[in-house]
Amino acid sequence: MVERSRIGDKRGFLSRLFCADELAQAGWNKPIIQINHTFTEHARTVRGIHYQIPPYTEMKLVTCVLGEVWDVAVDLREGSPTFLKWHAELITAENGRALLIPEGFGHGFQTITDQCELIYFHSEAYNPEAEAGVRFDDPELAIKWPLPLEVISERDCSLPLIDKNFKGITII
Repeated sequence: MVERSRIGDKRGFLSRLFCADELAQAGWNKPIIQINHTFTEHARTVRGIHYQIPPYTEMKLVTCVLGEVWDVAVDLREGSPTFLKWHAELITAENGRALLIPEGFGHGFQTITDQCELIYFHSEAYNPEAEAGVRFDDPELAIKWPLPLEVISERDCSLPLIDKNFKGITII
């Protein structure tokens, strides 16, 4: 979790979204290669769990600039002591928090409010050939989504469940 400070007065506030020196302390050690912006219309929408396979694994820094989301990172690293464990944080436009997602982790979120916007900083460019994911409702992961699930893409519903042959992602 990255906690941001806000400098504010009666006009509003300023918050630094990215500072290489500050975020290096949180584990960000690569250049920013891509920045994405998403908008999700309805509360109770789930997106994910997405990741890229080697050699295109990526770090992500996810910030909510409108609304509230339950942001989830799943450890998919081969041999990790927290393999297939998940961690979630409520990130909102109000709390100014960001979730740093390390390489080898899957990422997904559920919108808590209508009209949510996220900004993603990526350490690697999107590569459609490296695109992968696991199901948001995989019993092996047992992610505890805070709201009933209502809007999920056909693509995310068709992601595979984790099977006994899944050894994880090897970070190169």
